[in-house]
Amino acid sequence: MNIAILTASGIGSRIGQDIPKQFIHVENKPVIIYTLEKFQHHPEIDEICVVILKGWEQMVKAYAEQFGITKLKIITTGGASGQESIFKGLTAVKEAHPDEDVTVLIHDGNRPLVSNEIISDALATYQQFGNAVAAIPTTEVVFVLDEPQSTSSSESLNRDLLLRTQTPHVYHLDKILSLHHKALEQGITDVAASCQMMQLFGEKSYFSLGSEKNLKITTVEDLDIFKALLSSTRDNWIK
Repeated sequence: MNIAILTASGIGSRIGQDIPKQFIHVENKPVIIYTLEKFQHHPEIDEICVVILKGWEQMVKAYAEQFGITKLKIITTGGASGQESIFKGLTAVKEAHPDEDVTVLIHDGNRPLVSNEIISDALATYQQFGNAVAAIPTTEVVFVLDEPQSTSSSESLNRDLLLRTQTPHVYHLDKILSLHHKALEQGITDVAASCQMMQLFGEKSYFSLGSEKNLKITTVEDLDIFKALLSSTRDNWIK
């Protein structure tokens, strides 16, 4: 069974709006619904779990009913950090399917342009290697600051060896949940992403297809780009 866990419990402080970014309407539809629709329409996704802000549970349920998101089976509230929110999503899925063989696709709820190809390639990579992390090459030159908050640097990194990770991240439920339990036992409480947790415990990550279009809406500028991409088409002459 393949279950998508959409994390959508951030307050959206960087976007500076009166409602969380995942509920901002773009062309009369909330951002979270665009994301839900991608997993709803993918044939290999069996269920969806949404990790949402406390107090917004009924809102996401109502939107799901309005837009025909029938695969949404689990709604749970997030935690104080991204790590805690993912853990709560994983725990909710485990409680709903205690005896089943479950693969989870952990995805940012505010990445609404994830494509069928990205989801399919993530699942194929998982089947081959045991995990998958959507990623794209780093095309810019990257410098390491001399110290935090510094405005200077004397060291750059080899961009040919760098990847920018996105989501989805795909794991066997029991595997990633066990790492979360281990992290909590060791007092680790603020890991930014599941692939970073894998790295902390000596696990290798395998990378699947990503895309520049698979953007994460964090700022008003990201929202502008999302709106533009929704209405864009590729010219026929472009190969």
